[in-house]
Amino acid sequence: MNDRKVIVKVPASTANLGPGFDTLGMALSLYAWIEMSESVSGETSFQLYGDGMDGLPQDKSNLIYKVAQLVFKEAGVKVPELRIAMYSDIPLARGLGSSATAIVGALVAANALIGSPLSDQKLFQLATELEGHPDNVGASLFGGIVVSAWDGSEAQHVRIEPNSRLETLVAIPAFQLSTEKARHALPSQIAMADAVFNVGRSSLLVAALASGELGLIRHAMQDRLHQPYRAALIPGMAEILERAADFGALGAALSGAGPTLIAFVDADSPDKTELEGFLKGTLAKEGIDAETLWLSPCTSGPVVTVEERPVSSGAGFGDSATLLDRIKGEIIA
Repeated sequence: MNDRKVIVKVPASTANLGPGFDTLGMALSLYAWIEMSESVSGETSFQLYGDGMDGLPQDKSNLIYKVAQLVFKEAGVKVPELRIAMYSDIPLARGLGSSATAIVGALVAANALIGSPLSDQKLFQLATELEGHPDNVGASLFGGIVVSAWDGSEAQHVRIEPNSRLETLVAIPAFQLSTEKARHALPSQIAMADAVFNVGRSSLLVAALASGELGLIRHAMQDRLHQPYRAALIPGMAEILERAADFGALGAALSGAGPTLIAFVDADSPDKTELEGFLKGTLAKEGIDAETLWLSPCTSGPVVTVEERPVSSGAGFGDSATLLDRIKGEIIA
């Protein structure tokens, strides 16, 4: 038996950043933790903590279990029964990469459990195939800002270190919006002028983030590919994107498929309280309750802790300390 326990801390992510549809992502200082070990009892078991976890499968149809088995198959190893625990501060179906976090966390944990035979680049390929696009998984796996492209068979990426002055404010509405529903709102074709507009803005945004020209972000985060079509799904969104800069934001965007909205802010800005009030107030006018969080870009990918116990002890790790006990002090709740 592999008497090893792995705990992986994975950052949330925001995708698109406005114009970079399915290509730009940034890791954020909001986290999920996955604990994985080979089952001592010979049966797979789950401990899932956090909001929204009650409805997730607690059998072998669970995403984390299935992703782990994919890693084992890729590495030519068999670990059929697992003990899995997860806690997440990342709200589900809100546009903060909760599914990507689960995929990346499961990939990294399963890989570490068997001695890390797969490279990060291989994990990135697997994660992109599972998620269907590379932006969220790339950010959660590599940290920082990730520019990526995927042709359906191979994903490429470049990582950018976030400027030390860059901070974000997220407004998380109290309702879920599935990625599938948000994608269904998009047109099947777009005008050439809109495509050219987004290529220019996305290129400008990458250059601004890479060079530290934060003053360009306001212009560079404009988008014509997805945000105008999704605005109807999130009352107040259009006003926030249009006016956030008037309240001190460097720029604003829909976070991933939404409904979370994200504003980029200079950490030294004197207008933070006013901006936060504008976001909450605009959504409140539409009858939407929203939680706001100030988050920094997360500059690292998953943090992995591996605990070993001599096989001769025969006792396994047991349940004396739960995952919540181990991460107490780090979680938001």
